[in-house]
Amino acid sequence: MTIAGIVAGCALWMGIGAAALLVNVLELTRGDREVARTEAKYERWIADREARLNSAMAQLSDGTVGNVAASVEKRHAALALLLSDIKGEPGAAQALTPAINQALAAPETDPMRRVELVRLSQDRLIDAADTYARSRAERLRVAFRLAGLTPSAFMPAGESLGGPLIEAKDPRALAAVLDIDEDFAMRVHRAAVGLSEARGMAEAINSLPLAKPTENPERSSGFGVRFDPFTHRPAFHSGLDFAGGLMTPVLVTGPGVVSYAGPRAGYGNAVEVDHGGGLKTRYAHLQTINVYVGQTVAVGQRLGGMGSTGRSTGPHLHYEVWVNGRAINPERFLRAGEYVLKDNQNRS
Repeated sequence: MTIAGIVAGCALWMGIGAAALLVNVLELTRGDREVARTEAKYERWIADREARLNSAMAQLSDGTVGNVAASVEKRHAALALLLSDIKGEPGAAQALTPAINQALAAPETDPMRRVELVRLSQDRLIDAADTYARSRAERLRVAFRLAGLTPSAFMPAGESLGGPLIEAKDPRALAAVLDIDEDFAMRVHRAAVGLSEARGMAEAINSLPLAKPTENPERSSGFGVRFDPFTHRPAFHSGLDFAGGLMTPVLVTGPGVVSYAGPRAGYGNAVEVDHGGGLKTRYAHLQTINVYVGQTVAVGQRLGGMGSTGRSTGPHLHYEVWVNGRAINPERFLRAGEYVLKDNQNRS
C-alpha cells in the first residue's frame, strides 16, 4: 500500500507538470501568433514604403529625373487648382497652415529624398483640404438642424465649383485630364466635391433670416400658447415680441424681397419679406414703414420703426417666421444665427 501510494503521488505530480507545460506551450503559441501578425503588418508597411522609394530611385538612376519632376509638378498643379478655390474661405488658412509649415520645416539635400518628401507633403496638404471641407460642411449642417430646416431644400442649383475637378466623376477620367496618378486624382476630386457642398450650404445659410430683427434682445412674449392680453384667455401666439421704445429701428433678418407693406388686420402696420424657398418673415405693429413692395432688402437694413399699431398694448415688435405657409418658432432661427456668427468668429 505504501508503494502504491508513492506511485500514485508520482503519477499525480507528473500529470500536473504535464498540464502546466501544455498550458505554457499554448500561451506561447498564441503570443507567437500575435507577434507574427504584428511583424507581418510592419513588414508589409516597410516593404510598401521601400517600394515607393525604390521606384523613385530607379527612375532617377535611369536618367528620368525630368519625368519624376514633371509628375510632381503636375500633382502640384492639380493641388493648386483646388487650393485656389479654398483661398479666402472662412478658417481655410488656419486649417491648411500646419500642413504647409510641415512641408517647409525639413529641407533635404539628397535629390531622391527630396522627391519623396515633396510627394508626402502633397499628400498631407490634400488630406488637410479634404478634412477642412468636410468639417465646414458638417458645421453648416448643424446650423440648418438648429433652424429645423433641410439643407437640400435651400441649396442653390448647380455646383459652386466647376471645371474638371467636379465634372469628371470617374477618377480615371480626371487623372487623364490633369495628367496625374489615379489615386491622387480621386483625392483631389473628393476634396473638391466636399468644398463645393460646403460652399453651397454657406450660400444657402446666408440667404436665411437668421439675424436679429432689433438690436434690443429683450423678449416680452414668446412663441406658442399664452394668455391673450385682451381676452385674458389661452391663445396661440405665432411669433416673438421684442420690447422697445417708440421708433426703435426694426431690421431685416435676411436678404429677400418685400412682398407686403401696409396695414394688416390685427397686426397694424406690417411688413413681410419673402426670402425664397418658402421662407417669409413678418414684422408687425410698426409706427412707420420705410420700404415698399417689390424692394430688394439686405440683412440689417432698416424697414421701419417700432410702434403700437393694430392689436397692441404698447410699443413693441411682433416678429414671425413662416416656412411653407406655417408659422415656425423664430427662436430656432435666432439660435442658428448665433451659432453661425460664433463659428465664423472662431475661424476668423
